[in-house]
Amino acid sequence: MPAMKLHFTKMHGLGNDFVVIDAVRQPVTLSPEQIRHLACRRLGVGCDQVLLAAPAQSPAADFRYRIFNADGSEAETCGNGARCFARFVHERGLTDKRDLVLETLARPLRTTLLENGQVRVDMGVPRFEPAEVPFLAPAAASSYSLAVGEETVEISVLALGNPHAVLLVEDVEQAPVARLGPAIGAHERFPRGVNVGFLQVVDEHHGRLRVYERGSGETLACGSGACAAAVAGIRRRLLRSPVEIRLPGGPLSIQWSGAGHSVMMTGPATFVFEGTITL
Repeated sequence: MPAMKLHFTKMHGLGNDFVVIDAVRQPVTLSPEQIRHLACRRLGVGCDQVLLAAPAQSPAADFRYRIFNADGSEAETCGNGARCFARFVHERGLTDKRDLVLETLARPLRTTLLENGQVRVDMGVPRFEPAEVPFLAPAAASSYSLAVGEETVEISVLALGNPHAVLLVEDVEQAPVARLGPAIGAHERFPRGVNVGFLQVVDEHHGRLRVYERGSGETLACGSGACAAAVAGIRRRLLRSPVEIRLPGGPLSIQWSGAGHSVMMTGPATFVFEGTITL
């Protein structure tokens, strides 16, 4: 394969960092090996995910939003990435619209670029049926017991573009993220894997969260994970909307009015630097 020179932009949403590539003005086809190289923090640019801004395939959408994890796998959606994507296409002159519809593997995402530079994302309606996550269970429930090695943990399970499992913890700083994150993430009851959130409820409008993401490991922030944690807490009557979820990288504002309603997430999107790389 001949060498390819790519222009890229490095961005982050609360420390969840991305290599963002304009695939509208330049032809881009990346192999899993090239994505892993881009994401490598020693040999490439370094990021949690690589994002491609590509032409929409549907006339109802403005752009196609593709998300690749650091291991080269393609993700269904990414909330922090969606905020960065919305700022990127607007400030790079790919659109002058502040309200966008983005195609993803999961479902269209609607984003709004606010006057203060923050971005609001309509993350869609949460899905709780096990088959829609997917999660192997006989029926939907607000929580499930999951055997992990020699211990059993209680988790909430839902799909919000990506599959999510949420555990309640007393102290998020002491949560066994490194041990339970990969074990639950690859558990046989999650056929396509799962993002694992460790939620500490501070009060009814505030929570603290750490997330172990499929294909990337623990990240400083996970937008869809923050939404999933807020929804899980509200369903279990531990939280009330609006909820501020504070991640290691900073806070996100989450609003959810209950079953059948979309989850709305608002937070920052930050430019870091630009460059070119030859792959």
